[in-house]
Amino acid sequence: MTAHIKKSRFIIRSFAPECTNGCVSASLMHFDWIEMVEMVAPPPKRRKEKKKATRWTQRNFITEVLIPSFFSRKSGVVNHPVFPKLQPGQIALTWIGHASFLIQTPKHNILVDPNWANWLIVIKRLKRAGLAIDDLPNIDLVLITHAHFDHLNRRTLRAVAARQPIVVPSGVTSLVHDLGFEKVQEMNWWDEWEYRGLKITFTPAKHWGARVLHDQHRGYGGYVVSFEGRRIYHCGDSAYFSGFREIGRRLAPEIALLPIGAYEPPSFRDVHMGPEQAVQAFHELKSKILIPMHFGTYRLSYEPMHEPAQRLMLAGSNAGVLQKIRFLVEGMPQVF
Repeated sequence: MTAHIKKSRFIIRSFAPECTNGCVSASLMHFDWIEMVEMVAPPPKRRKEKKKATRWTQRNFITEVLIPSFFSRKSGVVNHPVFPKLQPGQIALTWIGHASFLIQTPKHNILVDPNWANWLIVIKRLKRAGLAIDDLPNIDLVLITHAHFDHLNRRTLRAVAARQPIVVPSGVTSLVHDLGFEKVQEMNWWDEWEYRGLKITFTPAKHWGARVLHDQHRGYGGYVVSFEGRRIYHCGDSAYFSGFREIGRRLAPEIALLPIGAYEPPSFRDVHMGPEQAVQAFHELKSKILIPMHFGTYRLSYEPMHEPAQRLMLAGSNAGVLQKIRFLVEGMPQVF
């Protein structure tokens, strides 16, 4: 059998981009052309070529992600925050973890996608919620972006329900109507609803809303919360799509809470944007502050837990908006 010569070309070059505002330096590897020669055997004769492996068979989510997660220690600290007394025009944001936020105005306490669950069926929580559910102030309103288990946790909702309203996408009422809320307000894209001086606008997203396989009728989206000239946008879950430009044009949210994790899911569907796409969405929203979320709590996809934040800093630096990115510490209120 005669050996064949195979030539491969690579490029090797390295540099470390400049990093400011306390961001961690990241190094990138580039390559200068070099030529390598290796001896390879010819393919066997009279043997049919194997069918190319699909993406499903190339990686195993159970062995790569789920099982190691079972043996990982939970990180994070449960804080006991003192919530600020806000002056007119101020708002406070407290990241609870994952996509859960407490939004405060001088007159309202609003929870978005509250979730204190330690397990999402077989997915373990790897970072503690930033505060205990009992340390929450009295909640005036709850917003749910969609019915997925990491955003709508019935046990958490039952614990926070105290005869206040809850806002959900169309088709989600059946999941929350029996939990103790005074009223369930369903919304479709671009619907507006006013409550005690707040204006809530339900915004489009590129995602899906089914909780189980047979309930494709459930809606999904994000919210812009407006009060006395301040506008906060909670994206919910979304892949990057052209709708961010329209949300920016119509509503001009000042602060954008954007997801940056779960961009390598086992389904390989394009349903979550990565850090670089979040920076692009931020640009198209024309917002002033980007607050990242949907990372570091549950490992929902293949990327390492630390990677989304690092990639966001690099993408922000490359786009010249690093100073506009604010990483919140779970359980610590931040006034804006």
